Amino acid sequence: MTNCWPLPDVQATEALGERLATTCPWSALAPTVVFLSGELGAGKTTMAAALLRGLGVLEAVRSPSYTLVEIYQARAGRAVHIDLYRLHGAAELEQLGLRDYLEAQTLIVIEWPERAAEALPAPDLIVTLQTEPSRTAGVETCTSAGQAWLRAIGSPPHQTGS
Repeated sequence: MTNCWPLPDVQATEALGERLATTCPWSALAPTVVFLSGELGAGKTTMAAALLRGLGVLEAVRSPSYTLVEIYQARAGRAVHIDLYRLHGAAELEQLGLRDYLEAQTLIVIEWPERAAEALPAPDLIVTLQTEPSRTAGVETCTSAGQAWLRAIGSPPHQTGS
C-alpha cells in the first residue's frame, strides 16, 4: 500500500511529519521503524524533526549527521533518530549499537537506510521524498502495523492540476 503526498513547501513537509506523529502506532511488542529516503536536501531531517516534535520531544531536535544517532524521550516511549549518510556499508552499522534500540515502545527513524539496508530491521513505513518533477513524499507500508498506520494517517490532500 502506497500513498503520494504533495509537499509544495516546508510547512507541508512538517505537517506530514506531525500527522505521522499523531497516528504513530507505539507497539508493546516490537519497535516501530520508519525509513526516510531521498536525495540531499529533499527534507528528510525536516520531516524527522516534525515527527519527533509531534511525539512530544521537548528538547531541540538535532540532525544526527555527525553523531549518527540521537535518542529522545517522547510521550509514549523512546524515539531514536539515525542518519546513515556517512556509513560505508552494513558492517559499520554494528558500531552504532542498533540492537540496543530494538525494543518495544521505541520508534526508530532512519535516514539514508539504503546505506545499510540488508542489516536493518524491516520498516513499518518507507517515506521516499522526491524533489523532481515536484516535491512529494511516497509513503509505502511494509508490515501490517504499517498498513494500519497508513490508514490512520488518511488520504493525502488533493493535488490540483494532476
